[in-house]
Amino acid sequence: MRVLLPPSETKSDGGRGAPIRLEDLWLPELTPIRKQLLDALVDLSSDLDASSAALGLGPTQLAEIERNADLWDAPTTPAITRYTGVLYDALDYSSLTRAGKAKATDRLAIGSALFGIVRAGDMIPSYRLSGGSKLPGLPTLTSLWKRDLSAALAGVDDFVVDLRSGIYQQLGPVPGAVTATVLTEKPDGSRSVVSHFNKHHKGLAARSLVTTRRTVADINTLAAVVSDGGQRVEIASPVELVILTD
Repeated sequence: MRVLLPPSETKSDGGRGAPIRLEDLWLPELTPIRKQLLDALVDLSSDLDASSAALGLGPTQLAEIERNADLWDAPTTPAITRYTGVLYDALDYSSLTRAGKAKATDRLAIGSALFGIVRAGDMIPSYRLSGGSKLPGLPTLTSLWKRDLSAALAGVDDFVVDLRSGIYQQLGPVPGAVTATVLTEKPDGSRSVVSHFNKHHKGLAARSLVTTRRTVADINTLAAVVSDGGQRVEIASPVELVILTD
């Protein structure tokens, strides 16, 4: 099983790893696009105004541009500890047992506008680039990634659970992957899509999937594992799991 998570805008600083080696990342066939984007971000960082406009940054976020300027030389840390925020708080990787952390490294991958996709254990620097960003002189990120990333992910011989948000699914669609929709159910039975707590519930689902001893190779077992983790679920279709919250 391979579980694909969305990245986060917020990222931890620093790291103890050596500078980025693109050839060491998962799916090395994506190296040319990764290099193109890293070079573009480093070049863009020399122009504060252009960087702020392209990355959607305000005057208090100029440190993000400094991060991009140092991409080739900055220290790295495993992706699973680089990304922070609501989903990663719910996943709570640091509290996992040694066996749980090993399963997380084996099972989890994280979407990225800069790297396309990385394994949980891949060593990456801190950076700023969102899925909806448009870098000067380059096609949209969807145009850059879609063909090659989708082809690379299609070659993953695993049951894929795609918990990425919409923009990151568009960067590299995975035909046949199971997705999860988080809905809130009101007392009258009506339902609506959850926005604010969406990532929280997906983080809890991911935690269930890295702590289970079951072999998850179909949506029925997936639903059972997420349910065992304390969440209410329904199977909406062969490729869609619904997570219900009050």
